[in-house]
Amino acid sequence: MYKSKKILILGMARSGFEVAKLLSKYDNEITITDMKEQDPLNVKILKELGVNYVITDEPEKLLDNSFDVLVKNPGIRRDHKCVLKARALDMDVVNEVEVAYSFLNKNAKIIAITGSNGKTTTTTMIFNILKQAGLDVLLGGNIGYPVSSLVPKVKDNSILVLEISDHQLVDMHDFKSNISILTNLYQVHLDFHESYAVYKNMKKKIFNKHTADDLAILNKNNIDVLNLTEDINSNKLYFSSTEEADCMIKNDAIYYKGEEIIKLKDIKLKGVHNYENIMCAIMAVKEFNVSNEIIFNYLNKFGGVEHRIEYVDTIDGVEYYNDSKATNVDSTIIAVDSFKNPTILLLGGLDRGHSFEPLKGHLDNVKLIISYGETKNRIKEFADSENIKCIVVDTLVEATHEAIKNAKENYTVLLSPACASWDQYKCFEDRGEEFKKEVFRIKK
Repeated sequence: MYKSKKILILGMARSGFEVAKLLSKYDNEITITDMKEQDPLNVKILKELGVNYVITDEPEKLLDNSFDVLVKNPGIRRDHKCVLKARALDMDVVNEVEVAYSFLNKNAKIIAITGSNGKTTTTTMIFNILKQAGLDVLLGGNIGYPVSSLVPKVKDNSILVLEISDHQLVDMHDFKSNISILTNLYQVHLDFHESYAVYKNMKKKIFNKHTADDLAILNKNNIDVLNLTEDINSNKLYFSSTEEADCMIKNDAIYYKGEEIIKLKDIKLKGVHNYENIMCAIMAVKEFNVSNEIIFNYLNKFGGVEHRIEYVDTIDGVEYYNDSKATNVDSTIIAVDSFKNPTILLLGGLDRGHSFEPLKGHLDNVKLIISYGETKNRIKEFADSENIKCIVVDTLVEATHEAIKNAKENYTVLLSPACASWDQYKCFEDRGEEFKKEVFRIKK
């Protein structure tokens, strides 16, 4: 399908670079654009492959009816001028995953994971458990490894574990998985989509072209998931933290099809949302006959994905968790609900005018809020309205020190900012690293 074509790639980054390399092998005439200078080595590699590299903030001016395909970066909106022009020219608009899929060995199995929260943790666990079981497994998608880079490595017996975001699903057409997981649905990314309804329908595309031979793993506790998937053709399996299901929690353990897999006390990763992610992983790997022993040994040691309710350390009886990835209030609610012991909550960051009101009803265990950054004063007003003590500081470093000073034995200190990091940091990873550095400093 993507051979001997004239192709414009909109947005370079890692996925644009990898898909350009892949397409260059198939007699395609390729132009790749970006608004900013890219890694000189990557540019050199593409130029040597015959790819035309253009820096421009008006890529639509390059596009005319001589092009066959527009491959766009998932982060680029559907109403971008270049995308609108491509559609007006009746041109195929796809993304890197869709292109890569067309070149994959069709005997390989694909596990695709999506959802509003928990995608990365679930994807990571599935990949690592299958790897420990000795299977030929590859990791890719939204987790940072473009699927295009995996194409040459995929064999008949390969299993691809792919995290797929709603941004990627926008431009999916032929992509199909053998197992699709929908962890949950919440109202997020509405700045990218026109509405929650549009967002949900994008997520539904993870079950694209499914038949009864394909498996859907679904959250029985999420009404939006149940309603959305009512008419899909997949074979459906359900997980639940509160009800009878194919995979469920009962007697303080996780059971799959009536068999105890692991007791909750033996799982290093804590929190109901993480138990739900774990159930997704168990259900997926059981399709490949992975033993309970391998699953137990992994879950007994896995401490979480970095910056996503990541366990940092226990010092003087106080547990420290880094959830810097929580850049919105919904993510912070999930984090706060994970802990039942007294909690000191660090909130703050870029002020996008968003409300903290949805946190109401989720703060019963929060004994102290420490606010910092651009939103510090608005957070203080919110805390006062909830009769929760709030200490206001300027920086995360100061906030961490105040948390350490005020924490008592059996407390949890939780960085879950409910705000983007860009007021003080380049990215949420830098914010999380600084928090961990300050926590580790008190051990010295």
